[in-house]
Amino acid sequence: MPDLTSRPERVSLRVLRILAVLVLLMVFFPPFNPGRISAQISGNLTLLTSATSFSTVTTKLSAYMTEGNRFALRAADMQQSLAGCAMVLAGAVLGAVGACISLGNRKMRRWGVWFPVAGGALILAGLAVNRAAFGQIEAFVKGMDLPASHIEEHLKNLALQWPVFANTAWMIGGILLLASSLTAVFFAYRRKCGEPKAEMEEKYKLFIMFLPVLVLSFVFAYLPIYGWRYAFYNAKAGDELTKELFVGFDNFRLLINDPGFSSKILQVLRNTLIMSGLGIATSWLPIAFAILLAEVRNTKFQRAVQTLTTIPNFLSWVLVYAVALSIFAADGLVNNLSNMINPAAFVRTDYLATADATWIKMLLWGTWKGLGWSAIIYVAGIAGIDQQLYEAAKVDGANRFRCIWHITVPGLIPTYMVMLLMSVAGILSNGMEQYLVFSNPYNGDYIQVLDLYVYNLGIGNNQLSVSTVIGILKSLIAVVLLFGANGISKAVRGESII
Repeated sequence: MPDLTSRPERVSLRVLRILAVLVLLMVFFPPFNPGRISAQISGNLTLLTSATSFSTVTTKLSAYMTEGNRFALRAADMQQSLAGCAMVLAGAVLGAVGACISLGNRKMRRWGVWFPVAGGALILAGLAVNRAAFGQIEAFVKGMDLPASHIEEHLKNLALQWPVFANTAWMIGGILLLASSLTAVFFAYRRKCGEPKAEMEEKYKLFIMFLPVLVLSFVFAYLPIYGWRYAFYNAKAGDELTKELFVGFDNFRLLINDPGFSSKILQVLRNTLIMSGLGIATSWLPIAFAILLAEVRNTKFQRAVQTLTTIPNFLSWVLVYAVALSIFAADGLVNNLSNMINPAAFVRTDYLATADATWIKMLLWGTWKGLGWSAIIYVAGIAGIDQQLYEAAKVDGANRFRCIWHITVPGLIPTYMVMLLMSVAGILSNGMEQYLVFSNPYNGDYIQVLDLYVYNLGIGNNQLSVSTVIGILKSLIAVVLLFGANGISKAVRGESII
């Protein structure tokens, strides 16, 4: 597919794509939120939230929305500000869509450049609407029929301000509009007759297919790193991070110098490492299950077993706990059956409200829930093994067990080693949901793993700064373990896993 674009067009397209990415990133970072027109609005509020949630924006402004029977702020002005933010958000999305379409051939690029044109215009219009709302609020407060001292007090408490970084948004939006308009002129001026139909190269098609995963990974895996700054402040959730709250590395030192924290973290690490160790020790079970499943000759029975063992993976841990409660609670199935079988010796026992064998219980529940799902990758691996190897082995007199041991297992070992090394790298990450729903006052000392401890400390006890420190240390250790596991893989197998 020949590239008919000129050098100026290619350069302008690159600039256009960079600007589209910058505008889209602005949506997720609070400093670039033009909707934060008052100091009473949380400094952690992003443009995405301001454009979609009116109640969140006005939460801290509720005290200033009414003043006796007189309105200190009009809801219509705040709604106008929200509408402006929504326009900016829509403009950012249009710019990103246009950047994706511009990855096609010249015909697609000519179509795609009009999206950033519309997006840039929408961003500037949205900023203008938001700025007008800010002016209306300020004029309304100043024009109230109140003593001058009251008006000054209102303005001081509201701390109305046009965000400094909103000027950056003006600049980027303007440049986006200018660049996209210039690119559109280039393409319109050099419009070719007889162009091929709109088409995109295979690598760009794959990139567009992967883009949603990339965006979700950024939002849920990388964007939260912005919250690591809480580790250097003595702040609660929702607090403004001011100079007065800055404590440097004091929260890091607290974990070492405070005996209470140190002993608790050691206990939590013990639980985490034992749970992960049991998971690694039983990581061969999915391979064994996949091999047994592949040896079943009845296709209908095989599919039924695979479906029934995979379904639990899609059940939430809350539902799993509900099942456990109905079976093992004091008035559950097990106790009722025991009472029916031997009423004389029956002692009602709540098997969930005990610390006995907590680690084994969690391992069994996790295995029941995830065995079928974990075996899918090995079932696919077995299907990829060359069938001629089995035929040759049978000709040489090998039975089914020999075929499994000498062909199937060696064929699955590379996949298993990668999964094993990834498990070792993530040894500190057990997840939280399972242990949260099964935890109670009786088993708390044995079931609380690192992820659950961070959740309880930060959300339960509102010690956000300390929990952030623990989360940072966990992430850094996980990265070190990942590269360590990668080094081991390279040394032992000659292949890297990353």
